[in-house]
Amino acid sequence: MSPPSPAPQNDEQHARELRERYGERYRWLLLLSVMIGTMASIMSSTIVNVAIPDMSHHFALGQERAQWVSSGFMVAMTVSMLTTPWLLARYGYRRTYSGAVALLLLGGVVGGFADLYSLVLAARVTEGLAAGIVQPIPAIIILRAFEPHEQGRASGIFGMGVVLAPAIGPSIGGILVDLFGWRSIFFMVVPFCLASLWMAQRFVPRTAPGGVVANRHGAALDWRGLLLGSIGTLCLLNGLVDLRGGTPTQAALLLSGALLSLIAFIGWERRVLRQGGEPLMNLSLFNYRQFAMGSVVAVIYGTALFGSTYLLPVFMQLGLHITASHVGTILLPAGLVLAVTIAGVGRLADRQPTYLLVSIGLALLAASFALMLLIDLQSGLWVLVLLAVLGRIGLGFILPSLNLGAMRPLDKALIPQGASTINFLRMLGGAAGVSLCGIVLEWRLAAHGDSLSQLQTSPARLAAFDEAFVMLAGLCLLALAAAWQLKGGDAPRPAPKPET
Repeated sequence: MSPPSPAPQNDEQHARELRERYGERYRWLLLLSVMIGTMASIMSSTIVNVAIPDMSHHFALGQERAQWVSSGFMVAMTVSMLTTPWLLARYGYRRTYSGAVALLLLGGVVGGFADLYSLVLAARVTEGLAAGIVQPIPAIIILRAFEPHEQGRASGIFGMGVVLAPAIGPSIGGILVDLFGWRSIFFMVVPFCLASLWMAQRFVPRTAPGGVVANRHGAALDWRGLLLGSIGTLCLLNGLVDLRGGTPTQAALLLSGALLSLIAFIGWERRVLRQGGEPLMNLSLFNYRQFAMGSVVAVIYGTALFGSTYLLPVFMQLGLHITASHVGTILLPAGLVLAVTIAGVGRLADRQPTYLLVSIGLALLAASFALMLLIDLQSGLWVLVLLAVLGRIGLGFILPSLNLGAMRPLDKALIPQGASTINFLRMLGGAAGVSLCGIVLEWRLAAHGDSLSQLQTSPARLAAFDEAFVMLAGLCLLALAAAWQLKGGDAPRPAPKPET
């Protein structure tokens, strides 16, 4: 055998030197490094919504074309999550993470200076691709670099930081748009990206997950699986949109295309696995009961979470006639409570069964939706604040616990695949959730003889909103049944010394 090349030795030596130089605090510095980039990616996904009206006016766009700035980002982010394990194995943590953050930075700068809408849209897709690659990485680091008794605490601290980005970002974004216009939204991620790139050069190792040397000559990317996954995602999301505003025939064709793509994707991934290749999504993950049930929870939870972020503001503005500024005031305390809850529950996840924490969270979330039926035009704003806080407390129980409960039983070699898959499924459910809530709401409005185009609210409109909230509560209870099956995944194998 030929002696190993100097580069792999240097990579392994570099990883050891980082652990020796910074000691016990190294893994926390590593987590902070990737947390900043993840905050930037999440901020870029949510903050652009406040700039869409100003951007639509600048480029003279209709609502449908302007909305592609958000939906193009979501589709790109959802699909690119599946490539993270391959990129990490081939290029290692530092090159993969730094490359994705640099891509996010490029998208922000290009979008901020763009004078053509097509260039703005391309910048948003670029940002989405980068965000999708970045977001599974922290979960991989938490499960590989931290001891089992520290993983919950690490998840809580990471979750608290990441949640603050979408909680505070839109408020800051609205001020920036008013002062400097829509371009300022794109530039907002620049300082976060620069700080994250600087920290990555200091604290993120060059090795692949497991402390092994990245293999630049490893298996090729599963392009066919990626293509099938992309086609299926596009067909599903566009089919759901057409159920609301398109023709039934076109919606049926798109949804049929999504189903066929799913069948073809599963068949292809099984074939790659049988042939000893590296599939885009390793279906052997679903042989672990806890992971399979956690995936069900992730899809439904994503649907309820993103659906409610659409439904709640619409209900307050068009059902209760509360102004947009008051809506923001009502929801802000809930965002802050969510951040505090995540930090506290993260510590609990180190001592309490994760299936129990996830179940409590889903029950509280279901209760917050069901109690919306008590709200009417005479209800005080404090009641809405309390219900929003109740729902966010529920989310705070779920966020740091779900990944741990689903992925702790996995073989360590499958953790990168598990992190990307469960993030993909959650985002796919989330992207579908907004359309699902819109479809159910319009269906029930039509059944009650009302529509959102009418200025005056009515008992019929409130009844339609109530039925949409009942649907979300029902989804949470369905997820609760799956969450109970996470039982048994809270006795992780003794972890080796942290090796990232």
